[in-house]
Amino acid sequence: MSEALESPALFQRLGESGREPISFTLDGQLLQALQGDTIMTAVLTQQSQLRQSEFSASARAGFCLMGACQDCWIVSESGQRYRSCSTLLVPGMRLLTQVEGGA
Repeated sequence: MSEALESPALFQRLGESGREPISFTLDGQLLQALQGDTIMTAVLTQQSQLRQSEFSASARAGFCLMGACQDCWIVSESGQRYRSCSTLLVPGMRLLTQVEGGA
């Protein structure tokens, strides 16, 4: 299990109703989110970081939260890059928090 998945979630849901749960995979672990969540929301309700920086291995969790800074990108298992703060999670997405050798 990834160290990040053992750390507390950065985002906490305060109240939800009426949205269907959907599944996605993060670093090989099957997780649940809610229909309409961005990738960032789905990941950060599970753990404290989106990814590790490709330059320093430091934790990254987004910066501007509106799609301008490119700090929140995350990669799928197939290599597709997503700006997580503005991309909706799709059921079955397979995401990675770090990529060997950077992305």
